[in-house]
Amino acid sequence: MILKKSTLCSLLRLLLAMAFTSGVGSAAGQTPSIDIPHSRLLIHVSKSGIFSGFADNHEVEARIAEGSLDVKSGQLRLSVDSRQIRVLDPQLPADKRQQVQERMLGPEVLDSTRFPEITFESTHVEQGQEGTVVVDGRLSLHGVTKPVSIVAHLENGRYTGRFTLKQRSFGITPVSIAGGTVKVKDELAIEFDIATWPGEKGN
Repeated sequence: MILKKSTLCSLLRLLLAMAFTSGVGSAAGQTPSIDIPHSRLLIHVSKSGIFSGFADNHEVEARIAEGSLDVKSGQLRLSVDSRQIRVLDPQLPADKRQQVQERMLGPEVLDSTRFPEITFESTHVEQGQEGTVVVDGRLSLHGVTKPVSIVAHLENGRYTGRFTLKQRSFGITPVSIAGGTVKVKDELAIEFDIATWPGEKGN
């Protein structure tokens, strides 16, 4: 009974592309790039309802498929292949985890066959306080595009942070079972850890 993601997620927020923004220093003539293999989004799905204590919370991983960053112009674009989003949940038996995985990718939640791509594109970036970067942009998920604003913390070339989004805002109805006595919360929490290549540190 899990939710999607994807931001994601994303992306996801998914998503969190903020990493690309501001402040990533580079050598003359070089443009910092995203270290895709070492970047990821984690989506936390929580349950509610009178019998929620008998259900499971879920942790979902969304890997970045493609990403581009132009530091000078503050432009960032990230994409996640929704078909590759994976339920982690090591505490679940393999068969139950597979059930959650199939439901998440199916038409009830992500509908990954119809909507295989989740994207984030920045529209405005500015330096915040104490090593933070504020990134405004557009998140496209499940065929719906909405504005999002994310705060990222920059340290040693990595942008980290956490933000939330509501599934219903993107046309996704939270999963409900047992007559609604157990259901997934509308709000998803998305953590991001975006790395840039070694040597491309923030100033």
